[in-house]
Amino acid sequence: MQAQAWINLALVHRQAENAEAEEQALFRALSVDPYDVLALVLRGMLFERTARPGEAARAYGAAAAIVPDPQRLSPDLRAAVAHGIRFCEDHQRSMARHLDERLDRSLVGQDSRTSQRFRESVDLLLGRKRRYESAPMRYFVPGLPAIPFFDRSHFPWLEAVEAQTDQIRAEFLAVLQSDRPDIQPYIQYAPDQPIAQWSQLNHNPDWSAYHLIQNGVVVESAAARCPVTIAAVQATPQPVQEGRTPVAMFSMLKPKTRIPPHVGASNARVIVHLPLIVPPGCRYRVGNDVRQWREGHAWVFDDTIEHEAINDSPHLRAILIFDTWNPLLSLEEREMITALNRFLNEFSGAEKPTGYDA
Repeated sequence: MQAQAWINLALVHRQAENAEAEEQALFRALSVDPYDVLALVLRGMLFERTARPGEAARAYGAAAAIVPDPQRLSPDLRAAVAHGIRFCEDHQRSMARHLDERLDRSLVGQDSRTSQRFRESVDLLLGRKRRYESAPMRYFVPGLPAIPFFDRSHFPWLEAVEAQTDQIRAEFLAVLQSDRPDIQPYIQYAPDQPIAQWSQLNHNPDWSAYHLIQNGVVVESAAARCPVTIAAVQATPQPVQEGRTPVAMFSMLKPKTRIPPHVGASNARVIVHLPLIVPPGCRYRVGNDVRQWREGHAWVFDDTIEHEAINDSPHLRAILIFDTWNPLLSLEEREMITALNRFLNEFSGAEKPTGYDA
């Protein structure tokens, strides 16, 4: 018997208020065609009527998942699918409220770090957050965990950099107040290149950079203007990849400017931010973790996880950015990556380096 015949029988049983027979007929219909949208919607309606919300949500969800274009459905079926989607959303919210209430009580006194990771797993389960992975544009080291913001214990030298914040800020302000010939828009795509999400910032000084170390080479003019800053950076474990890294810059974001979501080039190295000028209204997101900068307080993050920066304030935001080795790489791995990059350069000649960001 065709699926439609079983559906017709289910409707007869529905009219007779015989829920058990109706369910069996829908089972037969879906055994013939598991992708029949009408049968799935009718099953969802049956479970909704008979107070089986979890099963109803699964049936409605399955129907919604296989509809490529709701506009192609008949008006009645389209309305039924829309109802099913709303039911699923309400069911999800009810489950979330239940879990939040129970977990708030059961997690009292738990270690905050463990509790935070567990709570994020619940947010992912409930669809309140999405899963972010390392997705570098160029080079990926497998087996490294995707950590949005690293624990400071991995970087014992971080406090020494932070201790020089005032001097580093003074050097930045001196650059900012000079004729500034070397401050340039950070995004500079040529006319023949696709610019995707960078259309608003391409050649736009709203996001500008003063390069201190660029593509592995110290900028001579910057060395003369900012000796303390460059020395502070060079005292850290720098990721040596000739023609690419290390890099260091002053990054300036003008008022009411947003750097769109994007990813960096390689998870072999991670990015350090030392905030120098941070007015209220500035924030930074890496994956699901949204933070606000604090002047003089550095953090280290994996920029191969989707991230973005927002300056909603009426003032300039300025930070020192530089890269360092991913702390989870062994010394041997770092040496091999350095050698790999050298061999790539030998093969490709003057390959154009991939930019680094934030």
